[in-house]
Amino acid sequence: MQTITTTTDLAAFCTEAAKRPYVTVDTEFLRERTYYSKLCLVQLAYRDENGDDAVLVDPLADGLSLEPLYDLFRDEGVVKVFHAARQDLEIFWVDAQVIPSPLFDTQVAAMVCGYGDQAGYETLVRKIAKAPLDKSSRFTDWSRRPLTDAQKTYALGDVTYLRDIYEVLSERLRSTGRQKWVQEEMAVLNDPATYTSDPETAWKRIKTRTTSGRFLAIVRELAKFRETYAQMRDIPRNRVYKDDALVELASTKPADDNDLSRSRLLQREARKGDIAQGILDAVRRGQAVPQDRLPKVPGGADKLQVNPAIADMLRVLLKAKSEETDVAQKLIASSADLDALAAGQRDMDALKGWRKEVFGRDAILLTEGKVALAVDGARVITVPR
Repeated sequence: MQTITTTTDLAAFCTEAAKRPYVTVDTEFLRERTYYSKLCLVQLAYRDENGDDAVLVDPLADGLSLEPLYDLFRDEGVVKVFHAARQDLEIFWVDAQVIPSPLFDTQVAAMVCGYGDQAGYETLVRKIAKAPLDKSSRFTDWSRRPLTDAQKTYALGDVTYLRDIYEVLSERLRSTGRQKWVQEEMAVLNDPATYTSDPETAWKRIKTRTTSGRFLAIVRELAKFRETYAQMRDIPRNRVYKDDALVELASTKPADDNDLSRSRLLQREARKGDIAQGILDAVRRGQAVPQDRLPKVPGGADKLQVNPAIADMLRVLLKAKSEETDVAQKLIASSADLDALAAGQRDMDALKGWRKEVFGRDAILLTEGKVALAVDGARVITVPR
């Protein structure tokens, strides 16, 4: 189990990997105490006619630069294979503004190839590589050195079996002509905006039942301050204050330190110093927003004029199309998509690209009364009206 600790050795491995058609990649990181993930380990593997190779890269080693790896990520001649890549890619984007290209995510590919909704890596190892996977080291502290043999074995398993998974899934995609489907899904992962947390829009993640524009304006300012503060100090946003405390503050509208001291949910550290001042300033800004610039709750299913009968028929259609194509329902359309369709909306991913071919076209015809659902043996089919 080779562990690379120098830039020279990393460059040598990446030079060899660049001669192969693909390289599998995974990371281990910590995020419990920071806003941005702390990269603790990178695993890499490849395979070709000359044999296999897999290594661990220690980014915590003194003097090691990841630039040879980033050069490999930029090499368009080598496919970079990940499983559930989003968090891994966020690390590389934040560190070096690089997104591996071309990119292949086996979780997405597995959903297209009939392995269900969000197929886990352990499931794919068992079904495709026909091997057990020891996950006992999953929650260990990857920042501690030296790494144990158990940790190294676990980490390497995340890229060695990934080679078999990639080869099987890529061949199935080729044989079914669905490579383009996966390529469309990679567009989100290839977009830098996917890995950027904008303080201006942080309020949209806060769950609240109140639709008052003034209340939402205060929520927006409190969320913006929290996100900015957490990013600047690289601490988890919940260490500043949690969502339930944020909602409480928007309701009580504290005007001074005495008001803050009465909060039931605000942590003690947030009742003084920079955080306390930031809260009070945010509340004042929210209260000062002009009436015509107050935010509104993003449209949800409860705000739409949803016809429940149409929504139910769309769910039957989605299940039928999922079974017919062997593609995970969740990948084709979400429950929110179906409700929006039943309410007459048409601007959604479920009606674009390969999804339109698989489901969207018939979904629109169904909502317009131009096709009906019928039973054909054990199948549900559409028939013209």
